[in-house]
Amino acid sequence: MTDLSVAPAPGLTALDAAGRAALFTEARTANSFADTPVTDEELSSIWELARWAPTAANLQPLRVLYVRTPEGRERLLGHMAEGNRAKTASAPAVAVLAVDSRFYEHIPHTLPFRPELKDVYEGNAELQQRAVDFNGPMQAAYFILSVRAHGLAAGPMGGFDREGLDADFFADGRWKSILVVNIGHPGENPWFDRLPRLDHEEIVRWA
Repeated sequence: MTDLSVAPAPGLTALDAAGRAALFTEARTANSFADTPVTDEELSSIWELARWAPTAANLQPLRVLYVRTPEGRERLLGHMAEGNRAKTASAPAVAVLAVDSRFYEHIPHTLPFRPELKDVYEGNAELQQRAVDFNGPMQAAYFILSVRAHGLAAGPMGGFDREGLDADFFADGRWKSILVVNIGHPGENPWFDRLPRLDHEEIVRWA
């Protein structure tokens, strides 16, 4: 008798050429944006997809601040590097990706079969830092892929004053910014010439 209480394992489906192009081969970092709005529903959907990224021990340290108001935008622009201000000002939506320095408080919920791991992380600053250094960037990469999967262009940037931004937007010290991502539809002349990638032979080894 079939056990109907157990859902069948999902099959794996390869993306077609159009899907691969949207996420990888034809995707570009946008440097200008059209006036076309990005809705709150789209931004929420971006995270709902990105939250399925893998993390070690399901720690999930990434946090997202969507900067939407004119007042918030002005504050953010003050922390951006000079070369990034114009493109950030033109983007209809901007996400500040951060890591939660107290991510371990959620372990009893996110890893219910190992709740005692919370205490292991709570008393070990080095272990905490290793966890956010490993998992935060991986989740951020999935966030960028999710933006692309929604038919939008992403402009990830590391050129900003992290300490100043954190003091302004995350004054309690718990969240620590790692990346700013402009989000929207490409504007006029949005792309620089695509730069070369290293060849397969320079990257891949077989054992």
